[in-house]
Amino acid sequence: MSTHTSTPNQPGATAGGVDGPLDDAFDIMLVGWSFMRSKLLLTAMELGLFEALSKESGTAEQITGRLGLHQRGVPDFLDALVALGVLARDEAGVYRNSPAAGRHLIPGQQGYVGGFLQMTTDFMGAGWESLADMLRSGDAHGQDANKVPFAQIFRDPQRLRQFLSAMDSLNGAIGPELARQYDWSQHKSFVDVGGARGNLACTLLLAHPHLTGGVFDRPVMKPFLEELAQERGVPDRVGFHGGDFYVNDIPSADVVVFGNVLHDCPVEARKSLIAQAAERVPAGGAVIVYDPMIDDARTDADTLLMSLTMMLQSPAGNEYTAAECRSWMEEAGLDVESVFRLPAHATAVVGRKRA
Repeated sequence: MSTHTSTPNQPGATAGGVDGPLDDAFDIMLVGWSFMRSKLLLTAMELGLFEALSKESGTAEQITGRLGLHQRGVPDFLDALVALGVLARDEAGVYRNSPAAGRHLIPGQQGYVGGFLQMTTDFMGAGWESLADMLRSGDAHGQDANKVPFAQIFRDPQRLRQFLSAMDSLNGAIGPELARQYDWSQHKSFVDVGGARGNLACTLLLAHPHLTGGVFDRPVMKPFLEELAQERGVPDRVGFHGGDFYVNDIPSADVVVFGNVLHDCPVEARKSLIAQAAERVPAGGAVIVYDPMIDDARTDADTLLMSLTMMLQSPAGNEYTAAECRSWMEEAGLDVESVFRLPAHATAVVGRKRA
C-alpha cells in the first residue's frame, strides 16, 4: 500500500488494470488503458460524488440532479465505480459509498487520502511520461534538485500545508498499526526522523501515554507540529528538533523511527543514517524503518511501480527489500528482531541494539 488500505484482490484494483493472468490481446490492451481507472476515480472526486453520497445515498437519477450532470453517462459512470469497489449499489438501484470510500474519500475525515491522491497524481503523472528517458539515462524527471517536484513544495506555504495534510492521510493509516504491532512498553521515548508535522508521533503518544516523543525535520515544520500537537492534546509530550539529517545529528531517544524516508536517499546515506541512529539509541533501544519495500521475490507489482516512481521523482530514490534493510542494520551492529507488514503497502524492519 489484509492490513492494507488498498484492496488489490478486489475487482479493478490490480496495478495492471486487469485481474488475474493476461489471457488474450484485450487483457494486454487493458493494461495499457489503466489510465481510465485512474481518471474515473479522480473525476468522481472532482465532482464531489463521495462527499455528496456521505450526506445522502441516491439513485442515478437523483445523483444526476444533485451534481448537475447529464443523464447520458451517469449510470455507466456509477456502475464502473461500483466495479472498482468505491461505491455500492443495492437491488433498488440506490448508490452509496463503499466502506473504504467512506473512510478515505470524504474530505474532513481523519482517514481522507483524496488530497494526497490528487497532489501526487499531479506530481507523478508528468514524471511517468519520462519513464523511457529515465531508463535510458538513469536521471530523475527533475534531476536538478531545484526542479524535483517535491522540493518545490517547501517554497509555497499553501502547497506545503496541503502536502502535510496529505501525508497525514498516508501515515494516518500506518500510525495505529505501528502503535499496535510494536511493543512500546519497553521504551520511554522515541524520535521520528522526517516526521513532518508529527501526525505519526501524536498517534503513538495517544496510544501509549507513558511515552514522550520528538520529531526531527526541517525547521519550517515547527509551527505545523505545534499546531497539531495542540489539537491532539499532547503539546507537553512531543518536542520538535529542527535540522537536516544530511547535516545535523539525529537526536537521542530509546527508539529512532525512519518512516517513508530512506527510499528517497542514496544507499550510502541509508547506511549512514541507520548507523547514526544505532549510536543515538541506548543498549536495548531500537531503530524502526518502514517504507513500501519490495518483496524479496520481486513479484509485487505495486511496490515495484512505487520504486520506479521514486526513481522518476528523486535522483537517488528507489524502493528496496527487507533483506537489504536487514543487511544495513546488521552492518550498523543491530540485531533484526522482526519484520512486519503495515498499511499503505509498507513493511517495517525493527533492529535492536545489543545490551
